Amino acid sequence: MAAPDTRARYPSLEGQPVFITGGATGIGAAIVRGFARNGAKVAFVDLDEAAGLALAEETGAAFSMQDVTDVVGLQAAIEAFAQGGSGLSILVNNVANDARHEVADVTPDSWRNNLSVNLDPVFFASQAVLPHLKAAGGGAIVNLSSLQAIIADANLPAYVASKSAILGLTKSLARAAGPDRIRVNAVTPGWIMTEKQKRLWLTEEAHAEWRKACCLKEDIQPDDVADLVLFLASDDARMITGQSFAIDAGRT
Repeated sequence: MAAPDTRARYPSLEGQPVFITGGATGIGAAIVRGFARNGAKVAFVDLDEAAGLALAEETGAAFSMQDVTDVVGLQAAIEAFAQGGSGLSILVNNVANDARHEVADVTPDSWRNNLSVNLDPVFFASQAVLPHLKAAGGGAIVNLSSLQAIIADANLPAYVASKSAILGLTKSLARAAGPDRIRVNAVTPGWIMTEKQKRLWLTEEAHAEWRKACCLKEDIQPDDVADLVLFLASDDARMITGQSFAIDAGRT
């Protein structure tokens, strides 16, 4: 017999239409599963078609392959979901690419490309969603920043800049949307043990160094981040907006 699911449930998410960027793998997939588990109507976009289709079949969520750097296409995907009878009440801006890059190697094109993945979709997805949230009488936007906005490793300058900007953008959007009962918050995950992180960057030395710097000596899992996103999107967080929440095992 499978162990019972002891994660928190959020009745206010039942039937709520949710749009998620970068939802096919890692933290994004955990977020898709979390909303689906709570009975939300979930749509997500990603470039990974195979993983996206598999997750859609598993969860019943709607998936479309979409390059988020195509702003017109991204906003059209949001509009199609909203106009398909679901409306919209929650947006999760999760998509990101944390590929390492040295300061000396950054070019104008690579800088612009980094921001086009890690920052631009946060604003333009929010821009497209806000009228629908207003029409619904309120809603929530949750932006995924990163602990890198705080600790700022040397080999991620454009990524750090993007994730830092998300924190400021979150506050600005919260101020602009608050009168319409729309809440906007950010989550800053630390080192999350996704399959990508394990495959590309997890070494014994790095793992030991991370654990030493943290208060809690356990690895953070994608579901841990998803649970925080679910809380911030739910009515349980009805008076929380313009804030950022670290989930980093006490690293900061």
